Amino acid sequence: MFARSVVRAAQPLKRNLLSRTYATEPAKSGSSNTLLYTLGAAGVAGAGYWYFASSPSGQVAAKAKEAASGPPKKAFTGGDQGFISLLLKDVEIVNHNTKKFIFHLPEDDQVSGMAVASALLTRYQYEGQKPVVRPYTPTSDEGKFILPRNTKGFIELVVKKYPNGPMSTHLHEMIPGQRLDFKGPLPKYPWTANKHDHIALIAGGTGITPMYQLCRAIFKNPDDKTKVTLVFGNVSEEDILLKREFADLENTYPNRFRAFYVLNSPPKEWVGAKGFITKDLLKTVLPEPKSENIKVFVCGPPGLYKAISGNKVSPTDQGELSGILQELGYSKDQVYKF
Repeated sequence: MFARSVVRAAQPLKRNLLSRTYATEPAKSGSSNTLLYTLGAAGVAGAGYWYFASSPSGQVAAKAKEAASGPPKKAFTGGDQGFISLLLKDVEIVNHNTKKFIFHLPEDDQVSGMAVASALLTRYQYEGQKPVVRPYTPTSDEGKFILPRNTKGFIELVVKKYPNGPMSTHLHEMIPGQRLDFKGPLPKYPWTANKHDHIALIAGGTGITPMYQLCRAIFKNPDDKTKVTLVFGNVSEEDILLKREFADLENTYPNRFRAFYVLNSPPKEWVGAKGFITKDLLKTVLPEPKSENIKVFVCGPPGLYKAISGNKVSPTDQGELSGILQELGYSKDQVYKF
Protein backbone atom coordinates (compact mmCIF):
# COMPACT_ATOMS: atom_id res chain seq x y z
CA MET A 1 0.00 0.00 0.00
CA PHE A 2 1.14 3.57 -0.58
CA ALA A 3 2.16 4.23 3.00
CA ARG A 4 4.67 7.00 2.35
CA SER A 5 4.19 10.22 4.32
CA VAL A 6 3.76 13.56 2.61
CA VAL A 7 5.07 15.26 5.76
CA ARG A 8 8.62 14.47 4.67
CA ALA A 9 10.00 17.29 2.59
CA ALA A 10 10.56 15.19 -0.48
CA GLN A 11 10.11 11.70 -1.78
CA PRO A 12 11.69 9.78 -4.65
CA LEU A 13 9.60 10.16 -7.77
CA LYS A 14 10.31 6.67 -9.04
CA ARG A 15 8.74 5.23 -5.94
CA ASN A 16 5.60 7.17 -6.69
CA LEU A 17 5.39 6.22 -10.34
CA LEU A 18 5.54 2.43 -10.19
CA SER A 19 1.91 1.78 -10.99
CA ARG A 20 -1.42 3.37 -11.80
CA THR A 21 -3.11 0.89 -9.49
CA TYR A 22 -3.22 0.96 -5.72
CA ALA A 23 -0.77 -1.71 -4.60
CA THR A 24 -0.98 -3.64 -1.36
CA GLU A 25 2.74 -3.51 -0.48
CA PRO A 26 5.10 -0.50 -0.15
CA ALA A 27 7.02 0.32 -3.32
CA LYS A 28 10.80 0.54 -3.28
CA SER A 29 12.58 3.88 -3.50
CA GLY A 30 14.52 4.94 -6.55
CA SER A 31 16.00 7.94 -8.29
CA SER A 32 13.94 10.94 -9.31
CA ASN A 33 13.36 12.30 -12.79
CA THR A 34 13.41 15.95 -13.80
CA LEU A 35 9.98 17.16 -14.89
CA LEU A 36 9.31 20.19 -17.09
CA TYR A 37 6.25 22.43 -17.27
CA THR A 38 5.80 25.93 -15.89
CA LEU A 39 3.03 26.61 -13.40
CA GLY A 40 3.81 30.25 -12.79
CA ALA A 41 3.39 31.78 -9.36
CA ALA A 42 1.80 29.68 -6.69
CA GLY A 43 -1.49 31.12 -5.55
CA VAL A 44 -4.21 30.72 -3.07
CA ALA A 45 -4.22 27.41 -1.32
CA GLY A 46 -6.77 25.87 0.92
CA ALA A 47 -5.96 25.33 4.55
CA GLY A 48 -7.92 24.80 7.71
CA TYR A 49 -8.82 22.00 9.99
CA TRP A 50 -9.88 18.55 8.90
CA TYR A 51 -11.24 15.73 10.99
CA PHE A 52 -11.52 12.64 8.78
CA ALA A 53 -13.10 10.03 11.00
CA SER A 54 -15.58 10.85 13.74
CA SER A 55 -16.08 8.22 16.39
CA PRO A 56 -19.26 6.11 16.13
CA SER A 57 -20.54 7.60 19.37
CA GLY A 58 -19.90 11.10 18.05
CA GLN A 59 -21.80 10.36 14.84
CA VAL A 60 -24.73 8.98 16.80
CA ALA A 61 -24.75 12.04 19.05
CA ALA A 62 -24.60 14.36 16.04
CA LYS A 63 -27.53 12.63 14.34
CA ALA A 64 -29.56 12.66 17.56
CA LYS A 65 -28.86 16.36 18.10
CA GLU A 66 -29.80 17.28 14.54
CA ALA A 67 -32.95 15.17 14.69
CA ALA A 68 -33.99 17.02 17.83
CA SER A 69 -33.19 20.54 16.67
CA GLY A 70 -33.58 20.23 12.89
CA PRO A 71 -30.92 20.97 10.27
CA PRO A 72 -28.68 24.00 10.94
CA LYS A 73 -29.59 27.33 9.42
CA LYS A 74 -27.62 28.28 6.29
CA ALA A 75 -26.07 31.73 5.93
CA PHE A 76 -25.81 31.55 2.13
CA THR A 77 -28.81 30.30 0.20
CA GLY A 78 -28.00 31.41 -3.36
CA GLY A 79 -30.76 32.41 -5.76
CA ASP A 80 -31.97 35.97 -5.26
CA GLN A 81 -30.10 36.44 -1.99
CA GLY A 82 -27.86 39.49 -2.19
CA PHE A 83 -24.42 40.13 -0.75
CA ILE A 84 -23.99 39.61 2.99
CA SER A 85 -21.55 41.71 5.01
CA LEU A 86 -19.37 39.55 7.29
CA LEU A 87 -17.16 40.69 10.15
CA LEU A 88 -13.48 39.72 10.04
CA LYS A 89 -12.75 38.12 13.40
CA ASP A 90 -9.15 36.99 13.06
CA VAL A 91 -6.19 36.89 10.67
CA GLU A 92 -3.48 34.22 10.80
CA ILE A 93 -0.19 34.24 8.89
CA VAL A 94 0.22 31.02 6.89
CA ASN A 95 3.51 31.72 5.09
CA HIS A 96 5.49 34.52 3.47
CA ASN A 97 2.62 35.70 1.24
CA THR A 98 -0.49 33.84 2.43
CA LYS A 99 -2.93 34.56 5.25
CA LYS A 100 -5.96 32.84 6.69
CA PHE A 101 -9.02 35.07 7.23
CA ILE A 102 -11.73 34.01 9.66
CA PHE A 103 -15.09 35.68 9.12
CA HIS A 104 -18.06 35.49 11.46
CA LEU A 105 -21.39 34.42 9.96
CA PRO A 106 -24.44 36.58 10.80
CA GLU A 107 -25.53 34.11 13.51
CA ASP A 108 -23.42 31.95 15.80
CA ASP A 109 -25.32 28.74 15.08
CA GLN A 110 -25.31 29.08 11.29
CA VAL A 111 -23.36 27.02 8.77
CA SER A 112 -22.20 28.51 5.50
CA GLY A 113 -24.57 26.57 3.25
CA MET A 114 -21.76 25.57 0.89
CA ALA A 115 -22.26 22.50 -1.26
CA VAL A 116 -19.52 20.38 -2.84
CA ALA A 117 -18.21 21.75 -5.04
CA SER A 118 -19.07 25.45 -4.80
CA ALA A 119 -17.51 28.86 -4.14
CA LEU A 120 -18.40 32.30 -2.76
CA LEU A 121 -18.11 35.72 -4.37
CA THR A 122 -16.27 38.40 -2.40
CA ARG A 123 -16.79 42.11 -3.07
CA TYR A 124 -15.43 45.46 -1.96
CA GLN A 125 -15.74 48.95 -3.44
CA TYR A 126 -13.80 52.13 -2.81
CA GLU A 127 -15.73 55.36 -3.15
CA GLY A 128 -15.94 56.50 -6.77
CA GLN A 129 -14.55 53.24 -8.15
CA LYS A 130 -16.06 50.13 -9.67
CA PRO A 131 -16.59 47.20 -7.28
CA VAL A 132 -13.96 44.46 -7.22
CA VAL A 133 -15.49 40.98 -7.22
CA ARG A 134 -13.57 37.69 -6.92
CA PRO A 135 -14.60 34.08 -6.20
CA TYR A 136 -12.98 32.04 -3.41
CA THR A 137 -13.55 28.55 -2.08
CA PRO A 138 -13.79 28.57 1.74
CA THR A 139 -11.57 26.08 3.52
CA SER A 140 -13.82 25.72 6.55
CA ASP A 141 -16.28 22.84 6.80
CA GLU A 142 -20.00 22.56 7.42
CA GLY A 143 -19.41 19.94 10.07
CA LYS A 144 -20.44 20.67 13.61
CA PHE A 145 -17.85 18.38 15.19
CA ILE A 146 -14.65 19.40 13.45
CA LEU A 147 -11.51 19.48 15.58
CA PRO A 148 -9.68 21.39 16.87
CA ARG A 149 -12.16 24.20 16.28
CA ASN A 150 -15.88 24.09 15.74
CA THR A 151 -16.42 26.01 12.47
CA LYS A 152 -20.11 26.58 13.04
CA GLY A 153 -20.68 30.33 12.88
CA PHE A 154 -17.53 31.00 10.85
CA ILE A 155 -16.02 30.65 7.40
CA GLU A 156 -12.32 30.63 6.59
CA LEU A 157 -10.53 31.88 3.49
CA VAL A 158 -6.85 31.25 2.78
CA VAL A 159 -5.58 33.85 0.32
CA LYS A 160 -2.22 34.39 -1.33
CA LYS A 161 -1.33 38.00 -2.05
CA TYR A 162 -0.55 38.81 -5.68
CA PRO A 163 1.41 42.00 -6.57
CA ASN A 164 -1.32 43.07 -9.02
CA GLY A 165 -4.26 41.36 -7.33
CA PRO A 166 -6.77 43.98 -6.16
CA MET A 167 -8.86 41.61 -4.01
CA SER A 168 -5.94 39.70 -2.50
CA THR A 169 -4.19 43.01 -1.72
CA HIS A 170 -7.36 44.37 -0.13
CA LEU A 171 -7.77 41.26 2.01
CA HIS A 172 -4.15 41.33 3.15
CA GLU A 173 -4.62 44.93 4.27
CA MET A 174 -7.73 44.12 6.31
CA ILE A 175 -7.63 43.93 10.11
CA PRO A 176 -10.06 42.28 12.55
CA GLY A 177 -13.20 44.36 13.00
CA GLN A 178 -13.53 45.29 9.33
CA ARG A 179 -16.12 43.81 6.99
CA LEU A 180 -16.26 42.21 3.54
CA ASP A 181 -19.26 41.38 1.35
CA PHE A 182 -19.99 37.77 0.36
CA LYS A 183 -22.54 36.10 -1.92
CA GLY A 184 -23.25 32.52 -2.89
CA PRO A 185 -22.89 29.68 -3.05
CA LEU A 186 -21.79 29.45 -6.67
CA PRO A 187 -22.34 25.82 -7.71
CA LYS A 188 -19.50 24.11 -9.56
CA TYR A 189 -19.38 20.32 -9.92
CA PRO A 190 -22.12 18.58 -7.89
CA TRP A 191 -20.65 15.71 -5.91
CA THR A 192 -22.40 12.64 -4.54
CA ALA A 193 -20.80 9.62 -2.87
CA ASN A 194 -19.22 7.17 -5.33
CA LYS A 195 -20.10 9.33 -8.32
CA HIS A 196 -16.82 8.15 -9.86
CA ASP A 197 -14.62 5.17 -9.07
CA HIS A 198 -11.42 7.21 -9.29
CA ILE A 199 -10.81 10.96 -9.61
CA ALA A 200 -7.60 12.82 -10.41
CA LEU A 201 -6.95 16.35 -9.15
CA ILE A 202 -4.42 18.46 -11.05
CA ALA A 203 -3.82 21.71 -9.20
CA GLY A 204 -1.43 24.61 -9.27
CA GLY A 205 -1.40 27.57 -6.92
CA THR A 206 -4.96 28.82 -6.52
CA GLY A 207 -6.35 25.49 -7.62
CA ILE A 208 -5.87 23.57 -4.38
CA THR A 209 -8.97 24.91 -2.56
CA PRO A 210 -11.72 23.23 -4.62
CA MET A 211 -9.61 20.07 -4.65
CA TYR A 212 -9.43 20.19 -0.87
CA GLN A 213 -13.18 20.69 -0.73
CA LEU A 214 -13.70 17.55 -2.84
CA CYS A 215 -11.26 15.47 -0.79
CA ARG A 216 -12.84 16.50 2.48
CA ALA A 217 -16.31 15.54 1.28
CA ILE A 218 -15.10 12.15 0.07
CA PHE A 219 -13.02 11.06 3.03
CA LYS A 220 -15.26 12.27 5.81
CA ASN A 221 -18.11 10.18 4.33
CA PRO A 222 -17.72 6.52 5.36
CA ASP A 223 -20.00 5.47 2.50
CA ASP A 224 -17.82 7.08 -0.19
CA LYS A 225 -15.13 4.72 -1.50
CA THR A 226 -13.76 6.93 -4.30
CA LYS A 227 -10.03 6.71 -5.02
CA VAL A 228 -8.21 10.04 -5.36
CA THR A 229 -4.90 11.01 -6.99
CA LEU A 230 -3.59 14.54 -6.44
CA VAL A 231 -0.90 16.23 -8.54
CA PHE A 232 -0.04 19.61 -7.01
CA GLY A 233 2.48 22.04 -8.48
CA ASN A 234 4.06 24.95 -6.60
CA VAL A 235 7.03 27.27 -6.91
CA SER A 236 8.71 26.33 -3.63
CA GLU A 237 8.25 23.90 -0.76
CA GLU A 238 7.01 26.72 1.44
CA ASP A 239 4.10 27.22 -0.96
CA ILE A 240 2.72 23.71 -0.39
CA LEU A 241 -0.22 24.41 1.88
CA LEU A 242 -2.40 21.66 3.34
CA LYS A 243 0.64 19.39 3.38
CA ARG A 244 -0.20 18.03 6.83
CA GLU A 245 -3.84 17.42 5.90
CA PHE A 246 -2.90 15.49 2.77
CA ALA A 247 -0.30 13.54 4.73
CA ASP A 248 -3.03 12.50 7.15
CA LEU A 249 -5.06 11.28 4.19
CA GLU A 250 -2.22 9.20 2.80
CA ASN A 251 -1.53 7.65 6.18
CA THR A 252 -5.20 6.96 6.89
CA TYR A 253 -6.26 5.84 3.42
CA PRO A 254 -3.08 4.51 1.73
CA ASN A 255 -5.07 2.39 -0.73
CA ARG A 256 -7.32 5.26 -1.81
CA PHE A 257 -5.30 8.49 -1.76
CA ARG A 258 -1.96 9.48 -3.31
CA ALA A 259 -0.35 12.91 -3.58
CA PHE A 260 2.44 13.93 -5.98
CA TYR A 261 4.18 17.28 -5.57
CA VAL A 262 6.08 19.20 -8.23
CA LEU A 263 8.31 22.15 -7.31
CA ASN A 264 9.56 24.75 -9.75
CA SER A 265 12.30 25.91 -7.34
CA PRO A 266 12.96 22.98 -5.01
CA PRO A 267 15.51 22.97 -2.17
CA LYS A 268 18.71 20.98 -2.61
CA GLU A 269 17.43 18.10 -0.49
CA TRP A 270 14.22 17.74 -2.52
CA VAL A 271 14.16 14.33 -4.25
CA GLY A 272 10.60 14.48 -5.54
CA ALA A 273 9.38 15.91 -8.83
CA LYS A 274 11.34 18.96 -9.96
CA GLY A 275 10.48 21.60 -12.52
CA PHE A 276 7.00 21.38 -13.96
CA ILE A 277 4.11 18.95 -14.42
CA THR A 278 4.72 16.91 -17.55
CA LYS A 279 2.96 14.53 -19.86
CA ASP A 280 5.17 11.68 -18.63
CA LEU A 281 4.20 12.29 -15.01
CA LEU A 282 0.48 12.44 -15.73
CA LYS A 283 0.64 9.39 -18.00
CA THR A 284 2.19 7.43 -15.15
CA VAL A 285 0.11 8.49 -12.14
CA LEU A 286 -3.39 9.26 -13.48
CA PRO A 287 -6.08 6.63 -13.98
CA GLU A 288 -6.20 5.30 -17.54
CA PRO A 289 -8.44 7.30 -19.91
CA LYS A 290 -10.00 4.00 -20.99
CA SER A 291 -11.30 3.41 -17.47
CA GLU A 292 -15.09 3.44 -17.39
CA ASN A 293 -15.87 5.79 -14.50
CA ILE A 294 -13.16 8.36 -13.87
CA LYS A 295 -13.00 12.15 -13.72
CA VAL A 296 -10.04 14.52 -13.98
CA PHE A 297 -10.38 17.93 -12.29
CA VAL A 298 -8.11 20.83 -13.23
CA CYS A 299 -7.66 24.13 -11.41
CA GLY A 300 -4.86 26.66 -11.29
CA PRO A 301 -3.26 29.64 -13.04
CA PRO A 302 -3.78 30.28 -16.78
CA GLY A 303 -0.50 28.60 -17.71
CA LEU A 304 -1.61 25.35 -16.12
CA TYR A 305 -4.93 25.31 -17.97
CA LYS A 306 -3.22 26.07 -21.27
CA ALA A 307 -0.72 23.22 -20.89
CA ILE A 308 -2.91 20.61 -19.21
CA SER A 309 -6.49 20.95 -20.49
CA GLY A 310 -7.09 24.18 -22.38
CA ASN A 311 -8.93 27.10 -20.89
CA LYS A 312 -12.64 27.14 -20.15
CA VAL A 313 -14.66 29.73 -22.06
CA SER A 314 -16.83 30.91 -19.17
CA PRO A 315 -18.21 29.65 -15.84
CA THR A 316 -20.90 27.81 -17.79
CA ASP A 317 -18.84 26.74 -20.83
CA GLN A 318 -16.00 24.27 -20.30
CA GLY A 319 -14.63 24.85 -23.78
CA GLU A 320 -12.84 22.23 -25.83
CA LEU A 321 -10.31 19.85 -24.31
CA SER A 322 -6.71 20.36 -25.43
CA GLY A 323 -3.21 20.16 -23.98
CA ILE A 324 -1.66 17.16 -22.27
CA LEU A 325 -4.94 15.53 -21.26
CA GLN A 326 -6.19 15.56 -24.85
CA GLU A 327 -2.87 14.13 -26.03
CA LEU A 328 -3.14 11.33 -23.48
CA GLY A 329 -6.52 10.29 -24.85
CA TYR A 330 -8.95 11.69 -22.28
CA SER A 331 -12.31 12.88 -23.58
CA LYS A 332 -13.96 16.22 -22.89
CA ASP A 333 -16.57 14.48 -20.73
CA GLN A 334 -13.83 13.01 -18.51
CA VAL A 335 -12.38 16.42 -17.57
CA TYR A 336 -13.81 19.25 -15.46
CA LYS A 337 -12.14 22.66 -15.31
CA PHE A 338 -12.87 24.64 -12.14
